Amino acid sequence: MYLPSIKQSIQPSLLTAKAKQFLQGSIAKLFAEDSQRFETFSLERCNLFLDYSKQNIDADTLKHLLAWAEDLQLEQTIKDMFAGKKINHTENRAVLHSILRAPAEQQQQVLPADLCAEIESANLKMQSLCKRLHRGEYMGATGLAITDVIAIGIGGSYYGAKVSQEALKPFHQQLVKVHYLSNIDGSAIAEKIASLNPQTTLVLVISKTFSTQETLLNAKSAKSWLQSNLPGYDISEHFIAVSSNVDKALAFGIKNENILPMWDWVGGRFSLWSAVGLPLAIAIGYENFQQLRAGAYDIDKHLQTAKLSENMPVLMALLGIWNSCFLGHQSLAILPYEHSLRAFPGYLQQVDMESNGKRVDHLGNEIELATAPIVFGQEGTNGQHAFMQLMHQSKQIIPADFIVSLTSGSDYHHHHTLLIANCFAQSEALMVGKSLESAKQELVMQGLNSQDVERLAPHKVMPGNSPSNTLTFNHLTPRVLGAVLALYEHKVFVQGAMWQLNSFDQWGVELGKQLGNSILAVMGGEDNDALSASTKGLITKYLAKRA
Repeated sequence: MYLPSIKQSIQPSLLTAKAKQFLQGSIAKLFAEDSQRFETFSLERCNLFLDYSKQNIDADTLKHLLAWAEDLQLEQTIKDMFAGKKINHTENRAVLHSILRAPAEQQQQVLPADLCAEIESANLKMQSLCKRLHRGEYMGATGLAITDVIAIGIGGSYYGAKVSQEALKPFHQQLVKVHYLSNIDGSAIAEKIASLNPQTTLVLVISKTFSTQETLLNAKSAKSWLQSNLPGYDISEHFIAVSSNVDKALAFGIKNENILPMWDWVGGRFSLWSAVGLPLAIAIGYENFQQLRAGAYDIDKHLQTAKLSENMPVLMALLGIWNSCFLGHQSLAILPYEHSLRAFPGYLQQVDMESNGKRVDHLGNEIELATAPIVFGQEGTNGQHAFMQLMHQSKQIIPADFIVSLTSGSDYHHHHTLLIANCFAQSEALMVGKSLESAKQELVMQGLNSQDVERLAPHKVMPGNSPSNTLTFNHLTPRVLGAVLALYEHKVFVQGAMWQLNSFDQWGVELGKQLGNSILAVMGGEDNDALSASTKGLITKYLAKRA
């Protein structure tokens, strides 16, 4: 069993002392002192450009962060993950989602021959399914070609593909439409199937264990819908499963040849690169799906080969740790100035907070430092007219990642120019703020009398000094999106390594599932004295209303 030890370093105490200096200082002053700051604190790799010059940090502090990473043998931890060591030690599992986007010869160096064959077989099956659907050769029970796919899953079995499909709309093929269903609310499935023809609908059930409560209920309801609308027909061709539990999928009524594998060394929130990505591959075409994988593999190679000081995921991770653990900024705003990435903040909430929302280290001891930030966000410029008021003028400093394409995805290029201007302006405004003196001068220039100037000026003050990254790319292609997704995956992994916690289990999620089953049993008439009076009272109220 992989048993990581806890490594010590003097760097956190040194960084704590340095943080006091930066909390009293000014990012704008750092620019004034260094004419080369933008060039020094920026990096371009794998079709991505990262500007981190607006972070509240200097070269000496960054050296301390990098020294800390070296003390913790970060490079060895990275090697251990890619070599297939069971770094998910609480579940005794390897963490090898990245191997699914690597060339076959690299897979053969890490995995046994039978697993390599399974991966190749799954890829060929995905490719074949995509081709059959796109050519109109996949027929339903009545002989009509499939025109719509409902992908049923939740969490990691849903989010990555859904967000990526929205992001890559210009690359969609037009013959088959892909829909997603995750919510257990009956209104969700009712709304979804209302506009679909059961004769031409394929249901894709994605569940590693084939026992996830929400997914199974939605799958059973979809099955009932097909059976009631196609009486007397064999509806097995209307179902495909992605699961590691073949027996349960077969018992559900799915043909063996329509079951694609999942593996325990691929965590749910990192599973897009497996057959879990099938709905996305159907939507954008298998070749474009392979480009997505290629972009992620670009970042995989970069993480493994670049020096820590020139390593984009490592730098983003260390900057995030500096903000949250030492400067006390424990939130992170994800601000995509890209309409197609509007769902990306929600996706990162799972990747980041489910991975590193932990309180104990590898040995079960409580971690002294803050861990995962509270991640939130919205597409620009909508966020400017909502929560960014708080970011500009409250007492809280909230670091931000601005994400933007340098070219327009539409023919409305003048819109894009204004969008870019807003993106760059917000990061500048968060950094420089507006002093009381500047506010007074502005009001004087507007012709206000001295009494009104004194009265209004404090309301227009913005403290500034809010740190941010700006991540840009030329155009959002499948390869670029793959790089962005892998960049954030690895940033989260590196942060978990620095905190010396396991980023790849999720026991908090499991507790909710267990209690959900207990409460269902109580609703069915069982007693449970362990439940609180509040929960029992709510159950009673629901049952009375249902009756």
